[in-house]
Amino acid sequence: MEMISVQQAEEIIFSQIKNFGTEEISYENALGRVLAENITADRDLPPFDRPTVDGIAISFKAYEKGTRAFTIKAVQAAGETPIPVDNENECLEIMTGAALHSSMDTVIRYEDISIDHTIAKINIDIKKGQNIHVKGRDKKANEILVKAGEIITPAILGIAVSVGKTIVSVKKLPKVVIISTGDEMVPPETTPTFFQLRRSNGITIQSVLEKYKIKADLLHWNDDFEFIKKELSQCIEVYDILIMSGGVSMGKFDYLPKACEELGVEKLFHKIKQRPGKPFWFGKSQNEKLIFAFPGNPVSVFMCLHRYFIPWLERSLEISTTNQYAVLQNNLEVPFPLQYFAQVKLSINQSGQLIAESINTNGSGDFSHLAETHAFMELPLEKTEFKKGEVYKIWKYNF
Repeated sequence: MEMISVQQAEEIIFSQIKNFGTEEISYENALGRVLAENITADRDLPPFDRPTVDGIAISFKAYEKGTRAFTIKAVQAAGETPIPVDNENECLEIMTGAALHSSMDTVIRYEDISIDHTIAKINIDIKKGQNIHVKGRDKKANEILVKAGEIITPAILGIAVSVGKTIVSVKKLPKVVIISTGDEMVPPETTPTFFQLRRSNGITIQSVLEKYKIKADLLHWNDDFEFIKKELSQCIEVYDILIMSGGVSMGKFDYLPKACEELGVEKLFHKIKQRPGKPFWFGKSQNEKLIFAFPGNPVSVFMCLHRYFIPWLERSLEISTTNQYAVLQNNLEVPFPLQYFAQVKLSINQSGQLIAESINTNGSGDFSHLAETHAFMELPLEKTEFKKGEVYKIWKYNF
């Protein structure tokens, strides 16, 4: 199979969008999950007329008749049963957020009155209905407050519990396993020899998925074909999604493609006209499990994860997203026939534009710059020279 384009790879991956269903969870565990139902108002919001300031409440009719001094009947705090006035010349001292009785319709701030014992005198011109948040002004009962498909933020969580939504329907998450491969990779706690490397790809992928509240399992397999084949078979039974790093290139110990073939996993593509991440392998098992097998270099893993897997995940969870673009800040030449994903630093200029400065790296094994950059800029395959001021698509990871 020939190398395919980035666009073709995206189309093939997006042809495998999956719906993992929904589940109901407590609001205490809902932060960061994808809302699977509309949240509606259980009553009018606000549920009663309420003052927006501390002061006195009056009937405006009395003011219209020329009354400026009112007898204070009582003081009402927020949370107390509404207190009526018995005649138009009475007023109530009332606090912000209290429920206003229908016998009054206007509130005047303490700053705008003077009080002498039980008499409150109004010192300014006033308008009927001032300083009152009217019942139902924000939303009526049964109106939608938050639409399904939103990621549950602290604000959304606050809205949910304010209308008594303590059990929330959310999108189910796929069961994911992250598998790194290679004899040369040792645990992070180990001191490697000069010819070994500490395992980091799995931890990186696992950390990115945490944003979506996916608790992925982490495995490592050494370069043993029969072992890989056996373990792969078990993982295909247990997990919805397998994300792998390493073992997909053309080396003698890159066993994954052969193991997948022998297990009846359909190869949907292998190799994309891109740098980094050219050897990316993608397939589907007979029981509809997806395998995203990234090349082992850290930058390749990071780019393929953000360019392909995350968009696939967001579509599967029905999270609405928009393409993002930035203005290139320096000239760039790409002297090879592959679609290049440049690591860039992002910032916002005085005109409010998102701008991107590309940095020089030493290939897909040079992961040191991932900490200081913010995104990959996707540069079109048909060009080799890119000029300052040109606009291209970006895939953020740190911004």
